[in-house]
Amino acid sequence: MHLYRDLIKPQLFRFDPEDIHHLTIRGLGLTGQVPGLPGVLRSAALPRTPELRQTLWGREFASPLGLAAGLDKNAEAVPAFGAMGFGFVEVGTVTPQAQAGNERPRLFRLPEDSALINRMGFNNAGTDAMRRHLEGPRLCPVWVNIGKNKVTPNEDAAADYRRCVAALYLVADAFVVNVSSPNTPGLRALQAAGDLRALVAEVMDEAERQRVRTARRLPVLVKLAPDLHPADFEASVNAVLDAGAGGLIVSNTTLSREGLRSTHQGEAGGLSGKPLRERSTELVRLAYQQMRGRVPIVGVGGIFSAEDAFEKILAGASLVEVYSGLIYGGPSLPAEINRGLADLLRREGLSSVAEATGLQAD
Repeated sequence: MHLYRDLIKPQLFRFDPEDIHHLTIRGLGLTGQVPGLPGVLRSAALPRTPELRQTLWGREFASPLGLAAGLDKNAEAVPAFGAMGFGFVEVGTVTPQAQAGNERPRLFRLPEDSALINRMGFNNAGTDAMRRHLEGPRLCPVWVNIGKNKVTPNEDAAADYRRCVAALYLVADAFVVNVSSPNTPGLRALQAAGDLRALVAEVMDEAERQRVRTARRLPVLVKLAPDLHPADFEASVNAVLDAGAGGLIVSNTTLSREGLRSTHQGEAGGLSGKPLRERSTELVRLAYQQMRGRVPIVGVGGIFSAEDAFEKILAGASLVEVYSGLIYGGPSLPAEINRGLADLLRREGLSSVAEATGLQAD
């Protein structure tokens, strides 16, 4: 019997998902403040496994598995997520000014599909609150996912992204440009190649300005949606490269509802979880074929097991992220995936994640 999946989850799933979300983040935040506890738990969840370690952007990752943005929007529970065994944690999306997001209900479980639908709308406490939270200890790299405020028109969006970079540069380990959430009106229009190239160039310019000021060099990654037309996806990837970004995250949530069975399938918002797995893996493969190692790819979408994570690595992802899988699998999932990935690498005669990356991309 699995404690979380068989006993705890059925009880939690009886209550409103957003209420449980906030309660969980508060509880994890308190757990992370217990002196010495996060480090002890991390040692058990992520023992020193050389096969899983790699260096990207000059920074060491003890595991290729990260937490996707959207779960810890305000960076309130970073030590606790590090304790679970994640190799890195992505927080946010954060906007320059605090905003309430869309009206509730705005988060829905689809248990028959092992999926979630959300239309949160970048609800967050703003960059000032996130900076305070990130001044505390951490056990792994922390990436900050940045966006624009809802009231900011697209023609002024670059200023919002630059403000986020300037405000959080000293406390972040990387930035992720989010132009692919379906829950902020007009945001996905910024993925069009010309607009995306200009926006990312602005973010890169601000990052360079901060590098000169702080003597720290941080990578900037861009997160794309899975719903782009193939030609548009290719153009957007080229735009990301042309603007000088350091990496690509594939992919955000989808608007597709194909094959769903749950009663909430008709809710508006972005779908995440198992129904996204094949589509996101195929996009990882296409991006890898197009870029051929020019920048690392982070694969996200439908990862519930070590086999799911390994599938994306073989398709071309250097790193992978989970969100919905953690909701359905519980806090032991990162440790399970870490152990499983190490076993899969050994079984295939591979000495590292880097050696496995892209082996099945063609």
